[in-house]
Amino acid sequence: MVRRSRGLRSGTRKKLAGGRFSIAEALQDFKPNDQVIIKVNPSVHRGMPQPRFQGRLATVVEKRGNAFVVEIKDGNKTKQLISKPEHLRASARRSSLEGLKKD
Repeated sequence: MVRRSRGLRSGTRKKLAGGRFSIAEALQDFKPNDQVIIKVNPSVHRGMPQPRFQGRLATVVEKRGNAFVVEIKDGNKTKQLISKPEHLRASARRSSLEGLKKD
């Protein structure tokens, strides 16, 4: 018997279904310390974070080329991921924090 292949997209039939490319998503800009949600867009393969981080809240550390370095907490460890903006969404938490700062 041959060993089963366990590639990057294995076991993600439902998680990586659908998705369309949007130029507006590609042109998003985030500043350091912004809160973002990792939402993998399966139609864009470049700059895709590992699907196990889907739905996680992350903090932007820096911009690196066209991508962003984001930091997540995985258990007791802090991990840094490099992801393109197509796979990131601005967190609602970010806008609520801005509202608090204005008051």
